[in-house]
Amino acid sequence: MSKQDAVQAQKQFGEAVNSGNLDKLREVVAPNAFDHDPAPGQEPGPEGYIQFFSKMRSAFPDMNIQVDQMVADEDKVAIAYTLTGTHKGNFKGIAATGHKISVRGVQIGRFENGQLVERWGSSDELGIMKQLGAHVEEHH
Repeated sequence: MSKQDAVQAQKQFGEAVNSGNLDKLREVVAPNAFDHDPAPGQEPGPEGYIQFFSKMRSAFPDMNIQVDQMVADEDKVAIAYTLTGTHKGNFKGIAATGHKISVRGVQIGRFENGQLVERWGSSDELGIMKQLGAHVEEHH
C-alpha cells in the first residue's frame, strides 16, 4: 500500500465523521480493526466507530474535526487535530449547555488495502468536560 493510499483512506474517514455520513466508515475501517485506545464500551471494527461518532454527533451536532498536522509513511498516518462543536445533547450525563467546545487530539492509524486496521489516539476529554462546566477533580 502506498503512502498516498493511506492518506486518502484517512481523509475518507475524516469526511465520513465530519459529514455525519457514518455508514461510509464501513468502507474505510476493516471489520477486524483494532483500537488500542477505544472509548468505554466501544465495539471493535467499523460498528464501534459508527456508535461512538453517532453519540458524539448527538451531543455536538455541528461537530467538526480539523486536521492541523498530518505525517504519513507507507502504512501509517498520524494526525494532530482540533475538535469543535456546540453542546446540544447529552454528553456523559451532562445535559445540553449550548457551550461551544474546542479541544486538541492526536491519532495514529495503520492502514492496509485502503482500510484502517489499527488505531492509537487520545482526545482531550477532560478539556471537553471542563468547557461544559463539569466540576472535575484533578489528581497530581
